[in-house]
Amino acid sequence: MPALPSPLRPVLLAFTCSLLALRLFSAEPAPLYQNPAAPIDARVNDLVARMTPQEKIAQITSHWIPTPKKDQTIAQALTPEFLEKTFASGIGSIGPCHLGIDDEIFARNRVKEFLKTKTRLGIPAFFHDELCHGLMKPEATSFPAPIGLACTWNEELIEKLYAMSAREARARGTHHALTPVVDVTLDPRWGRTEETLGEDPYLNGRLGTAIIRGLQGGATGEIGPQSVMATLKHLAGHGASEGGLNRSPAHIGPIELRETHIAPFATIIRDAKPATIMPSYNEVDGIPSHANRAMLQDLVRGEYGFKGLFVSDYDGVAHLFKDHRVVSTAAEAARLTLESGVQMELPIPETFSQLIPLLGKDAALDKLVDDAVRAVLRWKFQLGLFEEKPLEAAPAHALAKSDESRALALQAACESIVLLKNDGGLLPLTVGAHKRIAVIGPNADIARLGGYSGVPLQPVSLLEGLRARVGNQAEILHAEGCKIANKDARDAYTNWKELNDIALADPVEDQRLITEAITVAEKADLVILALGENEVISRESWGKRKLGDLASLDLVGAQSELARRILATGKPVILYLSNGRPLSLGELGDKIPVILEGWYAGQETGRAAAEILFGDTNPSGKLTISFPRTVGHLPAQYRRKPYSAPYTYMFSTHEAQYPFGFGLSYTTFAYSNLRVEKPTITTTENLRVSIDLKNTGTRDGVEIAQLYLRDEVSSVTRPVMELRGFQRVALKAGESKTITFELTPEALAFYNRDLKRVIEPGAFTVMIGGSSVQTQNARFEVLTNPDAPKNSASNSKSQTQHD
Repeated sequence: MPALPSPLRPVLLAFTCSLLALRLFSAEPAPLYQNPAAPIDARVNDLVARMTPQEKIAQITSHWIPTPKKDQTIAQALTPEFLEKTFASGIGSIGPCHLGIDDEIFARNRVKEFLKTKTRLGIPAFFHDELCHGLMKPEATSFPAPIGLACTWNEELIEKLYAMSAREARARGTHHALTPVVDVTLDPRWGRTEETLGEDPYLNGRLGTAIIRGLQGGATGEIGPQSVMATLKHLAGHGASEGGLNRSPAHIGPIELRETHIAPFATIIRDAKPATIMPSYNEVDGIPSHANRAMLQDLVRGEYGFKGLFVSDYDGVAHLFKDHRVVSTAAEAARLTLESGVQMELPIPETFSQLIPLLGKDAALDKLVDDAVRAVLRWKFQLGLFEEKPLEAAPAHALAKSDESRALALQAACESIVLLKNDGGLLPLTVGAHKRIAVIGPNADIARLGGYSGVPLQPVSLLEGLRARVGNQAEILHAEGCKIANKDARDAYTNWKELNDIALADPVEDQRLITEAITVAEKADLVILALGENEVISRESWGKRKLGDLASLDLVGAQSELARRILATGKPVILYLSNGRPLSLGELGDKIPVILEGWYAGQETGRAAAEILFGDTNPSGKLTISFPRTVGHLPAQYRRKPYSAPYTYMFSTHEAQYPFGFGLSYTTFAYSNLRVEKPTITTTENLRVSIDLKNTGTRDGVEIAQLYLRDEVSSVTRPVMELRGFQRVALKAGESKTITFELTPEALAFYNRDLKRVIEPGAFTVMIGGSSVQTQNARFEVLTNPDAPKNSASNSKSQTQHD
């Protein structure tokens, strides 16, 4: 192009500047919601005002990323057509996809970019995942199942462990964890027992608080850049379902509901401020939890002060019309759920999508939807999702291989193991004392991880751990012994998620394996039996072909026969259990001299078991759920009422075989000199209780000292003992310490007939010891605070209301 004559150049420059100025002045300013410096509420209101009905409903629903078929890559599965069809109006949350790190980073970045650039408003999505005991993904650390973690009674360790899980998850783009399960488990026939923390509401509350603090990065409710939103679940009564069957009704009265099943939620809301809560599938007294406004709104929001988001359990809204039949259509289910307080439907928009044609025609419904949308968007702004950068794979790979996560997994596994029996002091073993050790059983050469587990890079089986520990100082023999069931993928995720139509194993094959095992055992100086469960026979039951609850607590299949025949060889036998719920061992429990409850101990199963067996670590785990003698001895929990067992069974005691709080050590501990600070207190005072604890053995060890309380006379019946404190105390051999507990007024409070939280004056017994059946006792008296308001009770006992 020829150069312009010099006189025209100033004219062109002026014209160009005028056009630029006109464009600048006429350009529409960026929307307020895109300004990170603006107040969050202002951003929320600005965005909601711009949204269509379709966009609003999209924000309070969820969807999946497609799982690639066997012959597909994730890039081929996650097509532009899929993205446009699924996310054209945006989406509130996106569910898990079982992908390795590189594929997951690719998939999530592609979805994030689509939502940002190809949708009208560019609203980002949450990514939610399961973090039950580690991130449920390939290339992720697998920690012990929660029922095992609880047996550590170690709040500090549990907080660190879940903080590590949160770091792994956030590095892969996860914002929202559907964890923890704080259901109080009263029937171990329930396949989800392994996901829980046990039978005690106080302990569940304290350990659940530690989990929330770990996941969310503290107790303020703020979520940091290496943390995730936690989900407290399942509200409520899920662990007391009819017959131990998943999703079945819970027959619970209003006092028990508050005292037992909702109590952990109240504690955790107060002490850790969880971001979200998930209602349970079951009904309580005829009202499904997803439609229980009195429980969700009046009690949990109103009385307990929950400020976060209520999200549905998977398909929980649809169950209202498909299964509970409290409404007849999807739209009615969606409206009832919103009215009851649930603000987001997971995992797909099955029912909430039916509200789209109704919006703009019903002011009350419009407000319900707008309020839910605001709640979701507020969290997205708080987490900085609108400013979030694309993910990179390197940090996630580093965390998956980190020494820190592996060390945490090993410590947790060691501390979770419970020594149930050690007759004759066979343990700890001495390396080289037994030249041939046979490791026999279906759980010998695989680390059973349990349901909702990730797929770790380096899982260590019991067999591998023992071989590494003894080196060339002993020969480790192995035999499978029998099968647990007819199917076993030898992969925790596949067992739990994919395998259907589970049946008992082929008896002919089992007999062949038992015969082989006997031959191996006869060559050995010592037999370690690796028995228990796997992820196909005890798991979450969610379909007619995918069952997981059991009518028995016995060892499944031919395992008991295998154990009896091994015992008949006369070889010394150690039973090492890998399982997710209490088992009834029957006569085997009496005959086998050494029993270790190893639980599903995570990726470090073998290393932890070897450390315990050879005394490198002194066992310190204590049960958080009682082991009944048989399934006919249920319920077995220690928190019984005064008149719950006035007589025992014919031919059998009703007491648990292994009670709550029980666990042995390689050393011994003695409690003495229990004293209360003063004999009387008022209803507003704290009380210090002290006891001397001595390690009377020859090894260093850790004792878990437990404090229980009993209200001797009350206007409603109260448990004969309730856990109200615990401490992990490390003592060197011969060392003594004085440990002190402080009882607050809250420890004395309960719900009366009017469902008011009160403290009643009178006598209390405090009990401290190493389990729920081994305590020293002392009494103190609670006097009425003269300045406190009184409420009358029908038995004329005075009460002080406690808030």
